Amino acid sequence: MAEMPADAVNAHVHLIGDDYALSPNAVETPPAGTLNDWLGHYRTHLSEMGCTRGVIVHSILYGTDNSITLDAVAAMGSGFAAVVLVPDDVSDTELDRLADAGAKAVRLNYVHGGVLTWDGAKALAPRLADRGLHIEMLAHAHLHLEDLAQDVPHLPCDVVFDHCAWPDAALGADHAGIAALCRLLAEGQAWTKLSAPHRWAKTDAEADNIRTALLRANPERCLWGSDWPHLMLGGVDTPDPIAQCEALRAKMSEADAQAVFVDNPTRLYGI
Repeated sequence: MAEMPADAVNAHVHLIGDDYALSPNAVETPPAGTLNDWLGHYRTHLSEMGCTRGVIVHSILYGTDNSITLDAVAAMGSGFAAVVLVPDDVSDTELDRLADAGAKAVRLNYVHGGVLTWDGAKALAPRLADRGLHIEMLAHAHLHLEDLAQDVPHLPCDVVFDHCAWPDAALGADHAGIAALCRLLAEGQAWTKLSAPHRWAKTDAEADNIRTALLRANPERCLWGSDWPHLMLGGVDTPDPIAQCEALRAKMSEADAQAVFVDNPTRLYGI
């Protein structure tokens, strides 16, 4: 694959392990193996991708018990951060504990459902900002971004839209939802991860169209993650993350690659 810049960050993976209890509401059972087994797979995955640092996003399959993700971050050590799940009524004590354990963000999931609401996230935002935490959101650009874009600029913490805000890529980059996200990026009011095109685009051309628009809006507000090990695909074929990364990297200038893979995640996550 095209050479990645030094100290590249894979800013979106999930860690799994059958030595940790799944949520009673889990919609699928992840592949077998202990967390230690999957940490070995993860280190191999990072090496194959040309990355040395990473962000581990807690999977909703494990509910609000963030133990597996925090244990994974602790095992990986310096250069790794967690995104955790919390409910609307999370306590200050719990937020302090999570931040001390390596959490840098809380996640809100409009796509699969979850435990944190948008009203709850807005109410939490000042407390998150006080602890150096931000909000990461899985939402559909074509369904949610026009409304969300009215609130995001007024929050005291950063907001990251995962997976290019999971658009309906067939609607194109001129759709109002993507246009709203582009405005937020251009104004420095939000971030997005140029990840998981297998979830929201049917063709490479559709994915390129969306990601080119987001990069053009503001490359200093774009990140990347492999979405490995590709949980909850909903019938979509498991992608080849190396091929996906290579295709994205090949279309970037050196300056954009440095921003997306290194400088932006370093600045956002403090790793």
